[in-house]
Amino acid sequence: MLEELKRQVFEANMELPKRGLITYTWGNVSGIDRETGYFVIKPSGVDYEKMTVEDMVVLDLNGNKIEGRYKPSSDTPTHMELYKKYPEVGGIVHTHSSWATSFAQAGRGIPLYGTTHADYFLGSIPCARSLTSEEINGEYEKNTGLVIIETFEKEKRNPMHTPGVLCTNHGPFTWGKDAMEAVHNAVVLEEVAKMAFRTEMLNKDVKEAPDVIRDKHFNRKHGEGAYYGQDETR
Repeated sequence: MLEELKRQVFEANMELPKRGLITYTWGNVSGIDRETGYFVIKPSGVDYEKMTVEDMVVLDLNGNKIEGRYKPSSDTPTHMELYKKYPEVGGIVHTHSSWATSFAQAGRGIPLYGTTHADYFLGSIPCARSLTSEEINGEYEKNTGLVIIETFEKEKRNPMHTPGVLCTNHGPFTWGKDAMEAVHNAVVLEEVAKMAFRTEMLNKDVKEAPDVIRDKHFNRKHGEGAYYGQDETR
């Protein structure tokens, strides 16, 4: 079932150690098939060096396992909430990449200081509030998804214009139109976090980039009149 999606999700998961985004098993990638409503996710705690396509787990959006011999990632409920809320999201990544996680542990979003950031994220990358004791001791992973949604609703953000978030005391989540794009955004988020940290070290009084720079660089790649890259119709 969903053999092509399982292959895509497996390959996207294998990009995490390749790109230096994870240590041991500290991460996961999922991808969804909107036609069936089923999604595929990495199994919990399985070593990347031993993991195979057949190990991917298929579930529905109620968390019922449709196929797979292993338990799914412990972060599965977070992925589920995001898929249910945002139909445009086709893939989700969670890591504990060190630079982005450093901002998350500080309870800080990542300011937009330059064009590298603006090419992918329209504005700062937000940091969701801390979960309450009740939320942590209750359905922790589900509530992690809900607090991400709360952050985007409160700040009136388009999740496809800001395809990532930091969770306080935890780490980053990113997403995209499919699993591989979500990984791409995770790589960019980590690099942007590194650049932001160094920028603040070099200039403690640094200001965010002007809105005109932000808008120009985001829209030339993602706006109606986008002109970055090649015309795929040729």
